[in-house]
Amino acid sequence: MPGNSFGQLFRVTTAGESHGPGNVAIIDGVPPGIELSEADLQPDLDRRRPGQSKIVTQRDEADVPEILSGVFEGVTTGTSIAVLIRNKDQRSRDYSDIKDKYRPGHADYTFDAKFGRRDYRGGGRSSARETNVRVAAGAIAKKLLKQAHGVSIVGYVKQIGDLIADVPDPAAVTLEQVESNIVRCPDLRIADDMIALIEQLRGEQDSIGGVSEIVATNVPPGWGEPVFDKLKADLGKAMFSLPAVLGVEYGAGFGVATARGSENNDVFVRRDRRTEGSSHPGQIVADPSVARSLDPSVPSIATRSNRHGGMLGGISSGMPIVLRCAVKPTSSLPREQETVTRGGEPTTISTKGRHDPCLLPRFVPMGEAMVAITLADHMLRHRAQTGG
Repeated sequence: MPGNSFGQLFRVTTAGESHGPGNVAIIDGVPPGIELSEADLQPDLDRRRPGQSKIVTQRDEADVPEILSGVFEGVTTGTSIAVLIRNKDQRSRDYSDIKDKYRPGHADYTFDAKFGRRDYRGGGRSSARETNVRVAAGAIAKKLLKQAHGVSIVGYVKQIGDLIADVPDPAAVTLEQVESNIVRCPDLRIADDMIALIEQLRGEQDSIGGVSEIVATNVPPGWGEPVFDKLKADLGKAMFSLPAVLGVEYGAGFGVATARGSENNDVFVRRDRRTEGSSHPGQIVADPSVARSLDPSVPSIATRSNRHGGMLGGISSGMPIVLRCAVKPTSSLPREQETVTRGGEPTTISTKGRHDPCLLPRFVPMGEAMVAITLADHMLRHRAQTGG
């Protein structure tokens, strides 16, 4: 089965199914000499894991990673890193009575159309369970990006149903703000309403979708390739590769459809590097250890606004990269729905498995991971081309 690898120089390959023994990722391209342990991976895995709060699936998985290769005496060796996460709480019996029925909104029919067979236990390879090792790989990418350039990646829930958070400065949102509540929304005034809505929909045996916003700050200008390998194109592919993502936009996104050029253009300005290290959304370097290595007499170029979302011509501009992903409502519902069997006979279906009434709170670390993996790949590609 092709399509299991992502990236060129920072390359991630995954394998595993929802109800198999576990999931594994092979990460190529990590330079030698970087301190790395399972403890570096666990925080993001804890943010993604099931059973973490009352508004997510109650499947009980600790998601403890095992690094099988590529690390010796606490540092990376430069060879392939293998990470294994074992499944502990599969309940395959929950799916036995629907193995010959197609679940609305799932990949059951399309897997049968492609392969002539499928793993009906929780969706098999199409399940979001596969994303746990992506999150592990993303944690490694985050560490690499932070050490090299002070890059920070923070995602949060922007919208649940009709409830939209007010986030005036996306680049100023901190991980602590995001993790201050179980829905992972930095706007505390609306977070409780989001939680109540999710609980209401769970009580109605239904689900709800929403939007996650992901922001990468301190990304240097110049990453990305013209034409087919634009940074925005690779980020789009990365986000669309995640289950349940039906829309991706960056910067002003679809808002440009009604804007005039004079309104939409971001004006370039000169900014002295001495001013960096503040919470200004246009900052290029926030990590003091990185900032000190820069010549403070050299001015930098920024834009007064950031409607272009940190990318121009598919190449990073140095402004924060701001992405939004529209995530659909969970397709697996305990309520009865109409469907057909593999033979095309009309029937009904209800899913007994444990599922999220809203995917957004656990989607946040998945989205961050794919942004990190993409940026790490383009960082290494830029370094290979320019030596910087």
